[in-house]
Amino acid sequence: MAKWLMRLYAFIAIHLVWYLLSYRLGSYLIPRPDVVWIYLFGLIFKGTIFMHVLFSVFRILAAMSVAFLIGVPIGLLSGVNKPIDKWLSPIIYLLFPIPKIAFLPIFMGLFGLGDLSKIILLFSVLIFQLILSARDGVKQIPIEYHHVVKTLKLSKLKKVMKLYLPSALPNVISSLRVGVGISMAVLFFGENYATTYGMGYFIMNNWTMVNYKGMFAGIVVLAIIAAGLLTGIDLLERKLCRWLTYEQRHIV
Repeated sequence: MAKWLMRLYAFIAIHLVWYLLSYRLGSYLIPRPDVVWIYLFGLIFKGTIFMHVLFSVFRILAAMSVAFLIGVPIGLLSGVNKPIDKWLSPIIYLLFPIPKIAFLPIFMGLFGLGDLSKIILLFSVLIFQLILSARDGVKQIPIEYHHVVKTLKLSKLKKVMKLYLPSALPNVISSLRVGVGISMAVLFFGENYATTYGMGYFIMNNWTMVNYKGMFAGIVVLAIIAAGLLTGIDLLERKLCRWLTYEQRHIV
């Protein structure tokens, strides 16, 4: 089935469930989708929501970019160097499972109440899984490939560019997809502290004012941002991993 048909199906299915919940629980607590969309278009027309969107998108894209640029090289190095992996992995296994939200007060104390502390919080969510994904991608390279590289007498840089990085990229990009969901949850939490812009602040502010139409409009925008990020990651995968088949990419 065509991708646009699958997405249309998902859109219709979600809205049907939404209508059902609104009918069963009351339209005051859960406004109907059409009411929320009309309210959201009003916000867009007035321009009152754009700054919240820009701040949220900036924070998560900055964190993802820095985590990718730092985490992937560390993961590759860990995958090809056993002593480094021996000393690095125990630290990652200890820190990775800790809920990073617990570090928000520390980050705010060290880096201030502005964007930097929130970006570092999101960075801490992504960095460990990117390191592990890149490392495991290198470790999964078949031994025959190493023999070919040795026979061709490739330089270290060419080994990285022709063997290690291409082998790790599918794992890394899959890790980024998973990281989007976790990062959006952490972003929502982090934007409720010491800020006046961001979708997390927008949603909770409307909730405290008992403006459920505004709250649901914010949730819709947050979902659109997440869908946009996932679509961008899909496009990145097509660009960087052209050797993968459609089925291997699992693109919806």
